[in-house]
Amino acid sequence: MIQTESYKLSMGPVHPSTHGVLQVWLTLDGERILRADPCMGYLHRGIEKLLEKRTYFQCLPYTDRLDYVSAMNNNLGYCSAVEKLAQIEVPKRAQYIRVIMAELNRIASHMIFIGSLAVDLGATTGMIYPFRDRERILDIFNELCGARMTYSYIRIGGVKSDLAVKVISMIDDFLAKLTDMIDEYNDLLTGNEIFQYRLKNTSILTAKQAMELGITGPMLRASGVSYDLRKDNTYCSYEDFDFSIPLGEKGDNWDRYIVRLKEMSESAKIIKQALAGLPTGEFMAKVPKVLKPPKGEVYDVTEGPRGEVGYHIVSDGSAKPYRVHIRRPSFINLQALDIMCRGYLVGDVVAAMSTIDPIMGEVDC
Repeated sequence: MIQTESYKLSMGPVHPSTHGVLQVWLTLDGERILRADPCMGYLHRGIEKLLEKRTYFQCLPYTDRLDYVSAMNNNLGYCSAVEKLAQIEVPKRAQYIRVIMAELNRIASHMIFIGSLAVDLGATTGMIYPFRDRERILDIFNELCGARMTYSYIRIGGVKSDLAVKVISMIDDFLAKLTDMIDEYNDLLTGNEIFQYRLKNTSILTAKQAMELGITGPMLRASGVSYDLRKDNTYCSYEDFDFSIPLGEKGDNWDRYIVRLKEMSESAKIIKQALAGLPTGEFMAKVPKVLKPPKGEVYDVTEGPRGEVGYHIVSDGSAKPYRVHIRRPSFINLQALDIMCRGYLVGDVVAAMSTIDPIMGEVDC
C-alpha cells in the first residue's frame, strides 16, 4: 500500500486571491486539503487603541478605514453606539437618510463581492460589469459628500448635510437601472455552467457550524438561518420598511453568492420606500461641540454587508473614549475557512475565501 506524507503550503500573504495581506497555511495530502489555518495580522494598524487618544468626533474617520468598501455602514455603527451612550435622539429625517446611504453602500459592497468572486474564478469580464455599476453609487456619494471611498458623512447626531435634489435624482436613476444590471450578472455568471460547477455543493457550512463559530450576515443566512439585525434588533427606523431576508438551503458557495445577489434587490426596495416616505424636519440633532458622554459603557450592533458590526465603548466621562472594541464580521467569519476547505482541492480555497468576502482592513483592525 502506497503511503503519502502531508506537507504544508503557504498561500499568501501576497497571493491575489487572498483579498489582501492574508496568509493561509494549507496542510495538504497531494492537492487534497487536510487543514487551512488563516494567519492574520499583516495589516494591523492599532485602530482601537488610536481611538482612545481621539475625541468622539475625531474617531469617526478611522471607522471609514475598517471595512473600506462599505464605510457608510461603519460610520452608522459607530455613531449609533455613541448616540446610545450619550442618549442623543437622532431626527427621523436623518434616520431615513442614514438607511438610504447604508443600503446604497450594501449594494456597492455586494457588487465588489460579485466582481471579486468572478475574477477569482477566472471570469475577468465578470469583474468589469459590477465594478462599472458600482461607480454609479460612488458618483452619488461623491455628489453627496465629496468623497468616493472614505465618507465620514454619517455624523454623531445625524448626517453631515441634507439630501440635495440632484442626489435624489441620481439615486432614482440608479435604482431604475439596477434590475437590468442584475439581469446582466445573471446572464454572464449565474447561468454559466463552469461558474455553477465551481460553487455548487462546495465548501458547505451547516447552520449548526455557522452558529457555533459566531458567523453572521449573508454567510449565516446562506446556511438557512434567518437572522438579520435590521429585523431582529431593529434600529434607525428599519421597522418602517417592508423587505425580505433571502436565505440559502445548503450553505455552500453557491448559496452565499445567490443570497448576496438577492439582497441587492431587497436593499433597493428599502431605498425606494425611504425616499418615498422621507420625513420633513432636521437632519442633525443638537450635539455639544465638546461631547462628554456620562460614565458607563455600551455595546451596539448594526447589520453591515458582511454581518454584525458591533462597537463596545467605555466612557470615563471625558471627551475621549476610555476603551473601544470593535466586533468586525470579516474577522469572525474568516474562522470558518478551515471547515469550508477541508477535503477539497487547493483551487477550491480561492472560491471559499471569495464567498466569505473578507475585507482585510476590518479583519486586522
